[in-house]
Amino acid sequence: MSNFEPDARLVEDSYPVTELPLCQLRLMNDARFPWLLLVPRRSAVSEVFELDEAEQRQLWREATLVGRALKEGFGGDKLNIATLGNLVPQLHLHVILRRRDDAAWPGPVWGHGEAEAYDLDALAAMRDRLLAQIEGIDWSREA
Repeated sequence: MSNFEPDARLVEDSYPVTELPLCQLRLMNDARFPWLLLVPRRSAVSEVFELDEAEQRQLWREATLVGRALKEGFGGDKLNIATLGNLVPQLHLHVILRRRDDAAWPGPVWGHGEAEAYDLDALAAMRDRLLAQIEGIDWSREA
């Protein structure tokens, strides 16, 4: 794990929020959507099946708990969870809170319009709000 580095494109497009037991939690730099990334801290992994079974369970646990916290804390109509990796092959999981009135509803957020970058104050506020939502989660327990 010590040689883990997120893909340069993920670093360019998102901000670190915190470290979870398996994943680095990152916030996409698009203020139109509450949009998180879970990046397993495993080098040279591009597919879920390349994780061992315990890591696969932990990835799903982290996605489920982060998704629940996001939906409960920010309010929304639907939670989208997906792995794509067509542009960034390093395994990462998108956790996106959707609202019926968001810019891309009901379609996917990918490729819809131009991203609206966070300013520094909004970024800090969003990171603090996210951390408050996930504070106290027991990452070892089932969702």
